[in-house]
Formats: sequence, structure tokens, C-alpha cells
Amino acid sequence: MPTKPELPLPAHDFWVPRISDREFLRFQAMVYREAGIYLSLSKQSLLVGRLAKRLRSLDLSGFGEYLRLVDEDPGERALMIECLCTHETHFFREKRHFEFLERTVFPEWKAAAEQGRRTRSLRVWSAGCSSGEEPYSLAMSLLDHFSPQSWGIQILATDLSSRVLTQAERAQWPIARAAEIPERLLKSFMLKGTGEYEGLMKAGPELRARITFQQQNLNAEPYAVTGTFDLILCCNVLIYFNPESRMRAVERLIGHLANGAYLMVGHAEALTGIAPEVRLVAPTIYRRQRLPDERACGWGRSFWAAGQAHPDRETA
Repeated sequence: MPTKPELPLPAHDFWVPRISDREFLRFQAMVYREAGIYLSLSKQSLLVGRLAKRLRSLDLSGFGEYLRLVDEDPGERALMIECLCTHETHFFREKRHFEFLERTVFPEWKAAAEQGRRTRSLRVWSAGCSSGEEPYSLAMSLLDHFSPQSWGIQILATDLSSRVLTQAERAQWPIARAAEIPERLLKSFMLKGTGEYEGLMKAGPELRARITFQQQNLNAEPYAVTGTFDLILCCNVLIYFNPESRMRAVERLIGHLANGAYLMVGHAEALTGIAPEVRLVAPTIYRRQRLPDERACGWGRSFWAAGQAHPDRETA
């Protein structure tokens, strides 16, 4: 029996617009100017793939028409940048970083505080926080090791994308993501959804109270971020910058490190030859040189006791 012929897909379901070299170079310059991200010629197919759907949704004839739109519309230009950015992340993604914090940095901070060489306050910056898994992982690790009765803990989380920051502030993920979190931390700090939230988990109020989210372009000048930090994580962000913009971003990040503080980058990133103010202490982990009699900086807020019921406690 002859098989029934399949109907052809509508053209808009598979149409992929062509891009000229000149159009790609204009996108390349615009993305670099707006976000400091350098798109090499090898990224041309990536740009086409990620923007083609946007062109179809706007019913545009090609990239030339879209270029005219993003030139005139700042909102669409920001959306274009978000389409081109990668926001993949996980809880406790850089395992070696958290192991180094727990084995080396946390004991060092505690000893320094006991000896009166630092305050009992911690200020941490997650630069390029994406949908929030990194800052929430940091919050869990810090609260697991430092009693909020005697330590002030505050985390700043920034990203270029306002969309992922909104998602991060929501602090809600599919329950399958629970497998990425150590069991004791999952039970202590995450809430399991019920009813209409079945299949979801949400960060508890102890975590959410310690994280502030803020939009920040790491290539903007000057930064909206102020003050210095005991620890900065900037993982898998610098790889998207060309050498010039990477150097500028690293200089600004180091400018926000307290003396003796730590900077952690992604496993594919290195600061060799571009950051003399810091020294490598472990793979992808750097420390700013400590000046004599210089204490680490922090905010010094006090928080409710670990395990104490908070008035904002809720179920997801």
C-alpha cells in the first residue's frame, strides 16, 4: 500500500535568512560596543541560528532589515544581546571552587576573625550570575559554615541580562535540579513545591534575604557596583571577551577586591600576564596581594539565627 505523502512544512518553520559578511561585521561591532562580547568570524553560524527565530517572529525579510531595527530601538538591541548570550549554569558548577572555599578560605576567615585581624562580615560578588544558581550555591555554602548570629553575610549577584536576573530573583527551579545540591544543604535551605507548585523547588528565605541582584555590564565604565569584596566569582564570562576587553574587565574586578581577597574564574579562563596585582593560589583561583595591617572589608550586618523560623518563611 502506498504511504501517504507528508505535507511540506510551512516555509517560516525552516526558513533561515542569509547574512552577508558586511552585515555580520556590523553585528560584531554592535555586540562588542554594547556588551564587550567579541564574535569571531567562526561565530557567524551561531549568530544566524540564534537570531533567525527573532527575524521570523518580527516577519522581517533579512538581517539588513533587522540591523535597521536594532539601530533605532534600544529595547530590541538589548533583546538581541540576550539572544546571543549563553546562560547555561548549574548549582555548585565549579566543584573545585567550593572545595577550596570550604577547606582553605573559610577556615582562614574564621581564624583571622578570632585573632582580631578581620571583621565578622563577608561580602561576596557573583559577577555573571545568570539565572542565580551560583549566588544561591554560595549562600548555602556560607550559611552552612558561618553562623548568621555572629557573621554578617551578603552576596551581590550581577548579570548583563535583565531577563535572567528576573528569573534569578524568582529563585524557583524544576525539582530535577535538586540532584545538583548536596543533600544536607538541599534539606536545610530549599523548599519543595506543593499543589500548583508541584515539581518545583524554591530557595528558602534565609538564602533570598542575603542576595541582592543588580544589572551590570562588565565592560561598562564606570561600574554601578561599589565597594570591595572578600570574594569575587566571575566564571565563564571572560571567555567571550577579546584580549583588550578582557584586560579591562579584569582590572575593574580586581579594583573591587579587598587586599587578601580571592578572585575565581572559569576552568577555561586564565589571568596570566594581565593581572600582576593577584597571584595564582590554585587552578583558576587568584588572591590579591595583602598589604600590611589591611583588614578585609564587609558590610557587618547581623541576621537571624541559623535554623530560627523567619517571619517570611513560605512554601514554594
